[in-house]
Amino acid sequence: MFACRYRAVLFAMLALAGCNKEDPPPPPASATPAAPPASAAPAAPPAPATPAPPAAPQRDAVFSVEELDQMLAPLALYPDSLLAQVLMATTYPGNVADAVAWSKAHPDANGDAAVKQVADQPWDPSVQSLVAFPQVLATLGQDPAWVQRVGDAFLAQPDAVMDSVQRLRRKAQAAGNLESNQQQKVSVKPAAAPAPEPAPAPQGGTTTVVQQAAPAQTIVIEPTNPQVVYVPSYNPTVVYGTWSYPSYPPPYYPPPPAYPVATALAGGLAFGAGIAIANSLWGDCDWNNHDVDINVNRYNNLNVNRQLNANQRNWNHNPVYRNGVPYRDQVSRQQFDRRLPGSEQRNAFRGDDPARAAERARARDSLTQRGIAAPATTNREARDRVQSADRERARENLQQRGLDGSGARDRVQNADRERARENLQQRGLDGGGARDRVQSADRDRARQTLEQRTGERPAANNQQARQRAQNAAQQRQQAPRNQQARQQVRQQHASTQGARNNAFAGARNPSHTQLAANRGQVSRQAASRPQASRAAASRPVQRPAHAPRGGGGGGRRR
Repeated sequence: MFACRYRAVLFAMLALAGCNKEDPPPPPASATPAAPPASAAPAAPPAPATPAPPAAPQRDAVFSVEELDQMLAPLALYPDSLLAQVLMATTYPGNVADAVAWSKAHPDANGDAAVKQVADQPWDPSVQSLVAFPQVLATLGQDPAWVQRVGDAFLAQPDAVMDSVQRLRRKAQAAGNLESNQQQKVSVKPAAAPAPEPAPAPQGGTTTVVQQAAPAQTIVIEPTNPQVVYVPSYNPTVVYGTWSYPSYPPPYYPPPPAYPVATALAGGLAFGAGIAIANSLWGDCDWNNHDVDINVNRYNNLNVNRQLNANQRNWNHNPVYRNGVPYRDQVSRQQFDRRLPGSEQRNAFRGDDPARAAERARARDSLTQRGIAAPATTNREARDRVQSADRERARENLQQRGLDGSGARDRVQNADRERARENLQQRGLDGGGARDRVQSADRDRARQTLEQRTGERPAANNQQARQRAQNAAQQRQQAPRNQQARQQVRQQHASTQGARNNAFAGARNPSHTQLAANRGQVSRQAASRPQASRAAASRPVQRPAHAPRGGGGGGRRR
């Protein structure tokens, strides 16, 4: 018994010793797993991975953040339900333009009654619901291009559009222009946290969960009374405080003067008259999923002829009401393309069969080989061919008349000259002297005109003309001498002319002034003498008597 136990223990010790010799010692613990030995058996193949679901089509960023904030600034402070209706309606810019025209033609229509009046219009229900709010349509009607850009942004970048609205609302709230009042209720709710994403599992078998940062809060705007909706009016350059993008200023579409809010709008938000509704607003913003939800009950109550199923709670764009307006991004064009399946086969009914195309090609080659030109591919080519054919026919006509194309013009001109020469001969003028006679008549008329202007007849011969030229030269030579003589006479006359009788004459010659004063004094003294002395000093003056004129009296009185 003891021997059996001894042999068993001996065999176990030998086995342990053999294992220590064959296997290397275990490596020290490390974060990086050790590579398996070369002699180890190949590892089993990993289990096949579950195929991932097909990813949604990748959308390009059609608009930048600055452009989105710029175009959404006039709409971001609308109540959520009204904003959802506007975003859906802008994807149909043609229908919006028709609704704006209808609202202008019916200025008193609003609320649910207005929506029922347009139930038979070929518009999308989201556009029909906007006729309940004439002020909103008046704003959208001021810039149709802006409406189309907003709709294209909502189709191509719905997540970015929703984020832009929340970003603008936070700016308005920070500026103190967004708060609850009698017309609206502003509430702040935490946004739903996204599901945690598992990190890649290490080979040790453990799983690490990556927790993302806490999301921003969501600002919700609702009517204070769900049955009465007030449309806010505001200036984006004022209500959002300092604008962050000076290169992208927000547009401002003021309300028309017909609305009372137009006169009360000064700063911040202004509200006009409330619109009583019941079912007109059947959409709402889903901020967590960046989408628009539909209240099926309200929708069906209003749209009797276009009912929805109870499970159709998410809005989907309907390209039928796009009315041919092109989509801006490639993904929307592919997603909302209205081409029906199998429409490519219609080409066969239009004569685009490959076999018939090959037959037409062979027929064209056969015509070319026969010298017949292929049909014209453009209007210009056809016009050139017609003009070329007309020229060919004209040349053929000339040849038939005995005129080649090159000398036809010369022959016609020669014929005209021959007819003119015959006319001259019939009038008694030979062809050679007609030109000379005409030139002589022209010279006679020129000579008569010259005589009328100058008063003298032209020279009869060369000697007379030469004599006239010499006389004219002598006159030109004597002209400077005559000028000098006239200047000398003018100077002499000026020197002999006496001084002018003016107030300053005495200043130049004081002696004359003294003589004039003495003559005045002598005359005054003579006038002051007595009568007797003046009679003695006076001398009698005898004048000859004049005979009376005429035969009658009327003589001079003495």
